[in-house]
Amino acid sequence: MSLRHVFAAALLAASIASPALAANAGFMVLHEPRPNAPPVEVGVWYPTDAAPSFMALGGWGHTVAAGAPVTGDHLPLIVMSHGNGGFFGGHADTAQALAEAGFVVAALTHPGDNYKDQSRATAMADRPAALSALIGWMLDASPLKARIDPDKVGAFGFSSGGFTVLAAAGGEPDIGKVPSHCKVHPDNYDCKLTANHPIPADILTAKWAHDARIKAVVSAAPALGFTFGKDGLKGIKAPVQLWKASDDEVLPGDDYAEFVHRNLARPHDYRVVQGARHFDFLTPCTNTKGVEILCASAPGFDRVAFHREFNTVVTRFFTDQLVAPVKSPTGQ
Repeated sequence: MSLRHVFAAALLAASIASPALAANAGFMVLHEPRPNAPPVEVGVWYPTDAAPSFMALGGWGHTVAAGAPVTGDHLPLIVMSHGNGGFFGGHADTAQALAEAGFVVAALTHPGDNYKDQSRATAMADRPAALSALIGWMLDASPLKARIDPDKVGAFGFSSGGFTVLAAAGGEPDIGKVPSHCKVHPDNYDCKLTANHPIPADILTAKWAHDARIKAVVSAAPALGFTFGKDGLKGIKAPVQLWKASDDEVLPGDDYAEFVHRNLARPHDYRVVQGARHFDFLTPCTNTKGVEILCASAPGFDRVAFHREFNTVVTRFFTDQLVAPVKSPTGQ
């Protein structure tokens, strides 16, 4: 085969094996209905050709075309789970990057564990159940349902959200391990949180919601990694990309991301970010007023530069895992 045909075949394979690139990211806020409960707030990013503009979002911001038409069909879906006390917009720049690469991204504000409501802050089994319900709603009832490929679903989570996506993808945590952990590490954030918000009794016996529709997982600085024990990660069949901040002051030591890394038997992509603190996985701040603790990186650590790399790596991982490789026309 000539070089010209090799080049043409490579271009064809690359064009099919990657989501269609859009010029920009569209954005809308939707409300997922729930029976006998208030609706769930959901931020949705998606590919569009409409012109964007900067939009503030809490202490963060993103450059999006609000309410613009969706570009493309059979689009892969990424669901996002934020950390304790967060909201749907904590990873807006990552969501924007994914949308510009051809993904639909749906990030929920977790009921009972967000910046306005901490009434279920330690009811960890609520979280994967809510994430699975979001997948179902996005595929079956949301305004974007006709544009999404139901066979191409990934999950991204940070901190408590990092725990959430591991559990939703098949992990079986044992929350009963928390008290003994906290006797040894009373000053860790998770232990202070459970001291102020005791774990509800129903969570200790709750069944964990697993969702086989999740085909790829990115977990950044996962909380409560130790609760999975040595056998609790065996049920995860999806490819995993796992991130750790080397200087994590919120979840320090080897009981969190490092524990998952050591006990996740299947091959996975493990990345330790040197010089990063816990909240460096959040979108770089445009307004630090009232969220100073979330915006303070260590001296010399460039969160903006890190996010350029982080977003590229995360997007590449989801692209590789959710868009099936295609053989060249010659079958090679």
